[in-house]
Amino acid sequence: MRSEDAVVAIRAGVAADADACAAINAAWVAATEWMPRLHTPAEVARFYREHVFAKCRVLVAEGARGIAGFVAVDGEGLIAAFFVAEAARGRGVGGALLQEAKALRPEGLSLWTFAANSGALRFYARHGFVAAGGTEGDNEEGLPDVMLTWRAA
Repeated sequence: MRSEDAVVAIRAGVAADADACAAINAAWVAATEWMPRLHTPAEVARFYREHVFAKCRVLVAEGARGIAGFVAVDGEGLIAAFFVAEAARGRGVGGALLQEAKALRPEGLSLWTFAANSGALRFYARHGFVAAGGTEGDNEEGLPDVMLTWRAA
């Protein structure tokens, strides 16, 4: 990442960020060959506006070129959405966002990720998350998934 792409701030997400965050999610789905395409980008954006930003605390990592990533945590400590833009991956954006999410919920966090998402599983393990269950596809996508949890030491 060039210096002008570097994250300059992590801040509270606002409703006006919903479409940009939804676009990062939609781009990940489009680039992930094993992920089913169930929703159009417009449907994803509407979901983010009406549900994610309405019901979760959202943190965004923002650089000179816009939002580089985001994490959405609900009131129970469930990470409902966590995505980093492709151009910002491997640059510490995800780790910085996760550190801030942990600070919001020091009593613990949990999340679901797909069993096929080996990169995410490695990332979360590096950040102290452990497997706490899973399903063989009890989700909208019909894919095996894993519940991960983190508790402060």
